[in-house]
Amino acid sequence: MAQILAPTMQWQTKITKSSAFAGPLSGKSWSSVVLKQRKSANTRSCRKFRVFAIKAENDVVNRLEGLLNLDVTPYTDKIIAEYIWIGGSGIDLRSKSRTISKPVQHPSELPKWNYDGSSTGQAPGEDSEVILYPQAIFKDPFRGGNNILVLCDAYTPAGEPIPTNKRARAAEIFSHPKVISEIPWYGIEQEYTLLQTNVRWPLGWPVGGYPGPQGPYYCGVGADKSFGRDISDAHYKACLYAGINISGTNGEVMPGQWEYQVGPSVGIEAGDHIWCSRYLLERITEQAGVVLTLDPKPIEGDWNGAGCHTNYSTKSMRDEGGFEVIKKAILNLSLRHQDHISAYGEGNERRLTGKHETANINTFSWGVANRGCSIRVGRDTEKQGKGYLEDRRPASNMDPYIVTSLLAETTLLWEPTLEAEALAAQKLSLKV
Repeated sequence: MAQILAPTMQWQTKITKSSAFAGPLSGKSWSSVVLKQRKSANTRSCRKFRVFAIKAENDVVNRLEGLLNLDVTPYTDKIIAEYIWIGGSGIDLRSKSRTISKPVQHPSELPKWNYDGSSTGQAPGEDSEVILYPQAIFKDPFRGGNNILVLCDAYTPAGEPIPTNKRARAAEIFSHPKVISEIPWYGIEQEYTLLQTNVRWPLGWPVGGYPGPQGPYYCGVGADKSFGRDISDAHYKACLYAGINISGTNGEVMPGQWEYQVGPSVGIEAGDHIWCSRYLLERITEQAGVVLTLDPKPIEGDWNGAGCHTNYSTKSMRDEGGFEVIKKAILNLSLRHQDHISAYGEGNERRLTGKHETANINTFSWGVANRGCSIRVGRDTEKQGKGYLEDRRPASNMDPYIVTSLLAETTLLWEPTLEAEALAAQKLSLKV
């Protein structure tokens, strides 16, 4: 879509009678358009510009924008609900729309729905109906008004969670009385990479070539260091509008890679907010004509991978004496290292190599302020004797329902044998 900047009010587009064209303007013809100022004494207020979109394929002015931005609230109480669910790969997102008779405030006010699971790899063709259960509501930044995004999980007609429904198991763990009493907080750092369409090569990189080595790109500023900032900023505002608890964003170490943070969120909310934030990012990159990937190592070689570092704390960790509780949690995590690794994302072995700010996938480690460890504890946590831990193992394509609930299960519900606990404490130099 070609875009033409034309000033409002004080300026107008004037095409002379001697123009070489008659009818719709072609892309080349715009160079002959002369912008002339209207004769007006009040010219200093010319500050604003409107964007006119020109359809490049047939050079017809695009009039869809007016319809897309229609405010229907004066004419109907009906709203549009976009039902969102996780597809058959466990990482892809699907959605479809339906009309609801009036605005709603809670998922319980929404009807269940169904979809063709045979088309998403989640059901056989002879019994393809999968049922959507609304679980969380967010404001829709694309349609605006009272329209909503509805995050759902999926069940069989008999009411059993389908295999890709990881939310149901997470909800069980987060509803355990011991977990509820500890009020688990999560802060999730979602990294992602933007790719050029068709060539599947990072945004800002020369096609088939490489930019300069890593160093100037992390939190960098400038056309030669920051690629895709508009997408990051648009996503940031869309999340705030939707009601997602986004807390920040920044450019990452590899050029064309970005990160945003969601949290602190309590329990199941952390997974809901990450999944909806991913949906918004997919929609925004779709509109921008850029490909989003959550691959944990999109470019092989001396380039950083993409993770989803998960900051975690319980009430006991945040209270006085919490550092000892954190060390006990680290001990438990060390004993279930392989269980966590197997659930922390596909392709993570390409990222967790012991290089590029990662620990080796086969070795559990922890340290204060050490980004080369499996678990990092911040300097402030050590100094204050309470706080949180950061699990640096999850890949960028991890399922947040799995990671958050597994952290709670391992640190709050799972009990190791005394022998295993003693051996692990000795190995990790932990006194608990």
